[in-house]
Amino acid sequence: MDSKFPFLSPIPDFPDDDDTGSSDSSLVFFQNLIQQAELLDTASSSKKKYVRRDRVGGHETLMADYFDENPKFSEDTFRHRFRMSKSLFLKIVSDVQAYDEWFQEGLDGRMKKSFTPLQKVTSAIKQLATGNPPDEGDEYLNMSERTSRECLEYFCETVCKRYGGEFLRRPTSHDIALLYQAHEDRHHLPGMLGSLDCTHFVWRMCPTELRGQYMRGDHQYPTIMLEAVASQDLWIWHAFCGPAGSQNDINVLQQSPLFLAQRNGTAPNCPFQVNNHLYKRGYYLTDGIYPTWSVFVKSFPYPHDPNEKKFKRQHEAARKDVERAFGVLKSKWGILNRPMRSKTVKKIRSIVYTCLILHNMIIKDDGRAIAPVHIQDPPVEPVFDETAYTELIDEDTHWRLKHDLVEHLGSLDLPHLEVDSDEE
Repeated sequence: MDSKFPFLSPIPDFPDDDDTGSSDSSLVFFQNLIQQAELLDTASSSKKKYVRRDRVGGHETLMADYFDENPKFSEDTFRHRFRMSKSLFLKIVSDVQAYDEWFQEGLDGRMKKSFTPLQKVTSAIKQLATGNPPDEGDEYLNMSERTSRECLEYFCETVCKRYGGEFLRRPTSHDIALLYQAHEDRHHLPGMLGSLDCTHFVWRMCPTELRGQYMRGDHQYPTIMLEAVASQDLWIWHAFCGPAGSQNDINVLQQSPLFLAQRNGTAPNCPFQVNNHLYKRGYYLTDGIYPTWSVFVKSFPYPHDPNEKKFKRQHEAARKDVERAFGVLKSKWGILNRPMRSKTVKKIRSIVYTCLILHNMIIKDDGRAIAPVHIQDPPVEPVFDETAYTELIDEDTHWRLKHDLVEHLGSLDLPHLEVDSDEE
């Protein structure tokens, strides 16, 4: 007998020679069966037991640990656990509280105080930082799993709306000028805007009907891709999240809005000069899979002369900016390094963009940003430029720019790029 269903007792053997007795016994048996099933269904559909949680006590504990005049834990401990300085955290709490009334303190349906903005933002940041399940805050914050999940969803939505325009902005003319200067000083590559690459996030709760679309042979589980551009300070200047993990970098590029501003005529005009030649647009460092466009600079797979070998070394060193940015993101925000629990691409995209925004905010707060001030360009009406796409994919410009960069690096005295005699 199955212990899960105790009312299912073995059906008795009824004698064949007494049809009336057999019918009566069968009727009694099934009546008892129905009654016990109804009792079990009533018990299972009863209301969930209410858990009395001390919201005020949870807030007081949080204040005593981190935010009182003499907190229990130091500033360094706070930064380690919250991934940011206390001043930045309190600024975010104040901003989201003013932006969305959901984060404001109020009364629930039983006229009891709701969770404070500090508790709600702490729950969201903890989930982003550790990647742990939502019920982790039940014991410390006295917050249920459902409320913690709502904190994360509302927080990500609010952060994207409140800060996305500044901290996930497209580079302005002021930003581009600073990027040109910083990359030339650091990497000796005039006109460099950043490094372009893609990464994958595991999607644990991918629906069964979508698994074939989001899986690739070199990945064991369904994944979602992120295309990003990072500068030398690890600031993310472009992010496009959502393509299925079965695609490659070229497929993602064809869907990406990376060059949308150039095509509709709203991109700032920022030319640069290298090796006495003037170029109309800056470029991105990429690996070999990307096409030979005028805005991409790739390394030499098999360099021949010393200048090409120097360029290959410098290119590989500079392109590590985006790899470092991905590494910092996944190590700082544990939710990106663990299988995603969200069931929709929209929610995953919101989480990823929130982590990118917080990542850039921390860089600015630490004073490491190349362009910390957002100076907007004058508004420009979008006008479709028929020649823009042709200029973007021009292979002649690609090879000419690559040659000029090789000659430029070869003319500089850079001992760390000198080729050893064994490598020649």
